[in-house]
Amino acid sequence: MKRLLVAVALLAACSPVGGDRYTRKEAQKSLAKLEKPGLIIGEFRITKVTDGDTVRVDGLDAALRLLGIDAEETFKSESDRRAAEADYAAYQKEKRGSSARPVKYATPLGEQAKLWGQAFFENVDKVRVERDHPAEIRDRYDRYLAYVVANKNGKWLNYNVELVRAGMSPYFDKYGQSRRFHEDFIAAQNEAKAAKRGIWAAGVANYPDYPEREAWWTARGRFVAKFRTDGEGRAEYIDLTHWDAKQQLEAHLGKEVHILSTVSEVRIGEKGPSKVLLGYRRYEDFPLVFFDRDMLGTTGLAEWKGEYVIATGIPTLYRNKHNGRSQIQLQIDHASQITLSPVPGLSPPVVTGTVGAQ
Repeated sequence: MKRLLVAVALLAACSPVGGDRYTRKEAQKSLAKLEKPGLIIGEFRITKVTDGDTVRVDGLDAALRLLGIDAEETFKSESDRRAAEADYAAYQKEKRGSSARPVKYATPLGEQAKLWGQAFFENVDKVRVERDHPAEIRDRYDRYLAYVVANKNGKWLNYNVELVRAGMSPYFDKYGQSRRFHEDFIAAQNEAKAAKRGIWAAGVANYPDYPEREAWWTARGRFVAKFRTDGEGRAEYIDLTHWDAKQQLEAHLGKEVHILSTVSEVRIGEKGPSKVLLGYRRYEDFPLVFFDRDMLGTTGLAEWKGEYVIATGIPTLYRNKHNGRSQIQLQIDHASQITLSPVPGLSPPVVTGTVGAQ
């Protein structure tokens, strides 16, 4: 009985953003659907706005990674906050460093996005959690990929789109264009830019390189969109973001496939083969195997870490003779088996594949 009273007290102390009318039992009914494919997952209660593009719902151990948005970061250290306040131009220059591509770091606009999100969900009793695609359930960090639609004054509003409309985030299509709300996101961003809201206002302490970011994201988004279009209704086109990607690969052993993912890691083999790992799940990335190190250099994959690629070939099952474990892999013998996504400012090798090329 004492433990029960303590548990009740703890639940009362952790009062969620939306109040306590939406019960934990109701949340569990929706929760049961989270690991199953489908667009509409169910209704939940927001418990925490971690930052502008990440929230938590009642009863769920992992955060929701909200699709189509990428709010600037909130301050995690007092030293960063003080550096930004003292000389923002010097602060952002130090954060960018020598990186060839834009980087993420905390900004005052990131703090504003979090406050905007908290205000948006204030007095919201429940939200509806939805997906962009039935097979895209979690990201590689185990966060649920979602849109959050809130019932505000009897009207359902897509928080992801409204954050963009408020100028608290750009339309983020770096990991692919929104299938369901692409036009809504474009319209919301155009509205925010025209009104000079949030990150689009003059003289604010935000990311100063949005034109560069947008060019990079848009190129990637179009690359992914073309793969999706080319692969419509074709099982040999396998997107590693899908929950059933491993089963698809197993079903295509010995048959040619086209695999879409980002380059997670490059391992140069000194004695054995070299490997390029394509992002799937943490500790479960998919290996591309190179027995010719020069071929790896020719493909350009070593310079494309974090970027999208399409690998074409015939998956095989490799059994490790030391530990007895089996793993599906794809051997790369020709540079034409690899197609690199375009990256503004980064030149690919002369020889590339044709699948998914722009």
